[in-house]
Amino acid sequence: MTDWLSPEEWAAVRLSLLVASTAMLASLPFGIAVAWLLARGRFWGKSILDAAVHLPLILPPVVTGYLLLIWFGRRGPVGQVLHDWFGIVLSFRWTGAVLAAAVMGFPLMVRAIRLSIEAVDRKLEDAAGTLGANPAWVFATVTLPLCLPGILAGMILCFAKAMGEFGATITFVSNIPGETQTLPSAIYTFTQVPGGEAGATRLTLISIAISVSTLFASEALARLASRRVGAA
Repeated sequence: MTDWLSPEEWAAVRLSLLVASTAMLASLPFGIAVAWLLARGRFWGKSILDAAVHLPLILPPVVTGYLLLIWFGRRGPVGQVLHDWFGIVLSFRWTGAVLAAAVMGFPLMVRAIRLSIEAVDRKLEDAAGTLGANPAWVFATVTLPLCLPGILAGMILCFAKAMGEFGATITFVSNIPGETQTLPSAIYTFTQVPGGEAGATRLTLISIAISVSTLFASEALARLASRRVGAA
């Protein structure tokens, strides 16, 4: 692959995989927590939380990226605190690309996990509770294993969305080769220069291969998880 792709193209592939994987793993604990709140919680503002979680799916990605730039840019209310107190800069950095990808993929992850939690039979959870298990232990030993296929599906959806994210990423962190240029940004760059069709085609084929591999992996993991849950 390194002979087929130029160093710049290979850097875009590696960065995309790094950004998507980091965004997926960083979102997972929050995704499970928010999904449980939406599925099981009864509190004021639940509909507001639900709307806020799904807002990135409704807004144009460029708008989401601009809001991230306002809030997490070096002069933004959150970005300035991160920079002044912790030395963390997100705008125009690959870590900012992770944040943008995580924000865009988070609703898909939460949706899949929430539906899986809602499908868990409450009688099983109640039975564990009557045996003396506290709610946290019930969630860890009963709910979480039963909704594992949904968690895996949410992770795959988040990863796939992060791999293909373009609008929010390029607005928040720009298109800097070797730093923030992911696969979609690199493909866009090739389409804007004369003779860039070959490079765009190569990266498009790489994107298709990664997407198809992700789908196959998600199916295999979902079947494995379902078998283990059924065996238990």
